Amino acid sequence: MNLDKAYALAKEMYAEYGIDTDQVISKVKSIPLSLHCWQIDDVHGFETSAHALSGGIATFGNAGGLPQNKEEYFERLTKAVDLVPGKKKINVHAIYLDAKGETPERDAIEPENFKIWVDYAKQHGVGLDFNPTYFSHPKAASGFTLSSADDKVREFWIEHGKRSRKVGEYFGRELGERCITNHWIPDGYKDKPIDELGPRQRLIEAYNEIFKEQIDPKYNIDAVESKLFGLGSESYVTGSHEFYLNYVNSTRKAIITLDCGHFHPTEVVSAKLSSMLAFNQEVMLHVSRPVRWDSDHVVLRDDETRAVMLAIARNDAFDKIHVGTDWFDASIDRVAATAIGARAVRKCMVEALLEPTAQLKQLEAQGNYTARLALVEELKDLPSGIVFDELCAEEQVPNREWLKDYL
Repeated sequence: MNLDKAYALAKEMYAEYGIDTDQVISKVKSIPLSLHCWQIDDVHGFETSAHALSGGIATFGNAGGLPQNKEEYFERLTKAVDLVPGKKKINVHAIYLDAKGETPERDAIEPENFKIWVDYAKQHGVGLDFNPTYFSHPKAASGFTLSSADDKVREFWIEHGKRSRKVGEYFGRELGERCITNHWIPDGYKDKPIDELGPRQRLIEAYNEIFKEQIDPKYNIDAVESKLFGLGSESYVTGSHEFYLNYVNSTRKAIITLDCGHFHPTEVVSAKLSSMLAFNQEVMLHVSRPVRWDSDHVVLRDDETRAVMLAIARNDAFDKIHVGTDWFDASIDRVAATAIGARAVRKCMVEALLEPTAQLKQLEAQGNYTARLALVEELKDLPSGIVFDELCAEEQVPNREWLKDYL
């Protein structure tokens, strides 16, 4: 295909609707996409004493190519990063630390344990986000961490949360780009509990203690992530959506994280974003793909991913909705899994920003719902894929030729 000719035609077609494709490409390049680090190695991490996955987390499949050491890990991460156009961040979990011999306990991690990530970020021109790892540890074996009734267990995880925030601050200072430190806990009961309030009261106290120290938001902000249920916590999750929404609104100590796979199958994140924006809230968005449950399938260019990006683009909110990825699939090549999903997110961004939103809003305000619906449907036939091809070319990112490694 002659991309120059194809793009010239696509540019002309979109211009008929008042859309400047060059401007769209420039906009997409500037939107950070935070790629999760844990797809590359099935959430194993770098701790010298590896712990079995817990907290309702499971990876399925036995595809070859699992990295055997840090060198192989970073080599494969780089291969995936290089297949994604636009500005990027890497979302790092606390278990991906440089142990420098014996792994420090999680309540003893220091920023220096993550210098390998700062060095990597500077070398590859990416930003960094961070996550405390409140799972896959003996002190999470009861199913409870920050909401545990055991004071010593709770104190251990509170200290881990505090130290994780300092890692986030370190990332922000070193890279000159704000880090989002995202807190997700697995706490909950398999069966219906009698005391639903007690764990949530303990969780409020725990987060208040974690967030007590003021950190300059230009370096780090915190986010709290809800979940409807998990394996082993089917009936009750301490950190529910309602809990975190109330915590964020009442304390302003953190922003909320919405994961596309953490809700009931009849709920969609795309329908929630405008409610957050109505109250001028920032949101950390984890783009994932549930299949009947939070099964973390590789993201596709499907209806909900497009709807999420449209919800952001229509409100010009890419500065308030911070987009990241989150899945883990061991049934296929892990590099390809990272690239397929991240490229799908970028493609949906491109498609969303190519929409003539102002014209559609005008038709809606006029009550001309017929024209609104007709135009939305006709836009689906326009060649947004060619605009994505041009984005890849300008970013010197392989387009479909990368598939040759797998065909």
